[in-house]
Amino acid sequence: MNTYLAAAVEGSRPGLNITIFAIFVVITLGIVVWASRDNRTAADYYAAGRAFSGAQNGIAISGDYLSAASFLGIAGAIAVYGYDGFLYSIGFLVAWLVALLLVAELLRNTGKFTLGDVLAFRMRQRPVRAAAATSTLAVSLFYLLAQMAGAGVLISLLLGVSSSAGQNLVIGVVGAIMIVYVLVGGMKGTTWVQIVKAVLLIAAAAAMTFWVLGRYDFNVSSVLQDAVAHGGKTGAKLLEPGFKYGKNGTSKLDFLSLALALVLGTAGLPHVLMRFYTVPTAKDARRSVVWAIGLIGVFYLFTLVLGYGAAALVGPDKIAKAPGKENAAAPLLALELGGPVLLGFVAAVAFATILAVVAGLTITASASFAHDVYANVLRRGQADGRGEVRVARITAVVIGALAIVGGILAKNQNVAFLVALAFAVAASANLPTILYSLFWRRFNTAGALWSSYGGLAVTIVLIVFSPAVSGAPTAMIKSQDFHWFPLSNPGLVSIPVSFALGWLGTIVSRERDDLKYAEMQVRSLTGVGAEKAG
Repeated sequence: MNTYLAAAVEGSRPGLNITIFAIFVVITLGIVVWASRDNRTAADYYAAGRAFSGAQNGIAISGDYLSAASFLGIAGAIAVYGYDGFLYSIGFLVAWLVALLLVAELLRNTGKFTLGDVLAFRMRQRPVRAAAATSTLAVSLFYLLAQMAGAGVLISLLLGVSSSAGQNLVIGVVGAIMIVYVLVGGMKGTTWVQIVKAVLLIAAAAAMTFWVLGRYDFNVSSVLQDAVAHGGKTGAKLLEPGFKYGKNGTSKLDFLSLALALVLGTAGLPHVLMRFYTVPTAKDARRSVVWAIGLIGVFYLFTLVLGYGAAALVGPDKIAKAPGKENAAAPLLALELGGPVLLGFVAAVAFATILAVVAGLTITASASFAHDVYANVLRRGQADGRGEVRVARITAVVIGALAIVGGILAKNQNVAFLVALAFAVAASANLPTILYSLFWRRFNTAGALWSSYGGLAVTIVLIVFSPAVSGAPTAMIKSQDFHWFPLSNPGLVSIPVSFALGWLGTIVSRERDDLKYAEMQVRSLTGVGAEKAG
């Protein structure tokens, strides 16, 4: 460990960080217990009784979407790679336009609790719900592993815990608290945690942004010039495109593939889609996305200043040598700006971010299994609400335990690989089936199954045999080289293949129900009958 980072860990005062984090946990647990008083039905547990306004849900969505990767990863990517790092922010933000224009209102009107509700509206219930649950669990699990593994990486910097056993303990604690949130609070408690976390995260980013700008008399050009000056031989490249993704034709294709997965994957993320069911009307669903776009857009503008500010005040070389590498940029910048107190607050926000995101993912995965698999596949729609919620809670414990074990096993692995897989699966297995279901009259059960299972299989196969897993210095398995697919992210291939499989599966099947599609179209566009679904 270099001397700068040793000083950073020592100066971070782990006791202070843990105290601030404990205060946050106590407050949010109190909120969760308070919110749980009204959890009486399945609608209360899964959709918070549809009691949140568009503004409240928009803030919660931003809290769900802005993960530790957004706060730490993007700021770090900008600090080390400059312009190319900021392209992540652009991709994540533009993705919400797809969700707003194509998904939010129609999904709210058509479904009840899960993605399976939308796909099963005009198709054979059991096979389609099983497919939707499979893709939902796959996306949620890989996203959970990324968050839990990220918690282990952050511990070494923020709390000074460098031992493997210490990191394992923290991952276990994060998982246990997350399970309590979901078991006690359901969607209502989780939503309030997301709201609190979003306010804290945006407040922390805003404070640091204005602090950086204050150092340079609020002159952004001075920040950029200082970042270039402290960047050494590669400093000038921080302001130019192509530093990371412009080295050759393959890297350019890789960026195009990543961008496609990010832009289209968001509209297929199950934990984001489920939030549209927590509002009372389709109008509130649209309003919540508008609020989310505004808050997320402002946050990503903050990351631009934070990233270049870290490059200017800390330096890309010191960031690249830190544990977690780019992930260390924001914490080290906080230490540089405000010392141990600000770093303690940033540490608490980082942990709050991980807690809130894993809670949202866990309740989504457990709801999908309980509602789609247990209630509609195994019990053929005959399960009562209490039994369904009981299964959801049991599933939450199982998923939480898997996330803890997986996070411990993956804590030293490539976290970006896990996140990329989650987005690629969402874009390949979920989005084509959603769009076909909502907009293509001819689409049927075979098309949904081909698209969902085929997109999932193609995505995982291409990832396994990509440079993200082997054959590259940053690969998950550095000692082996069995890759034959040249791109780290499969989106450029897997997404078109999934759309093609959905089309082909539909064409080869004779199943067709124009009347049911007409009913679905009326409900999705007007909302007639949607309230009965809740």
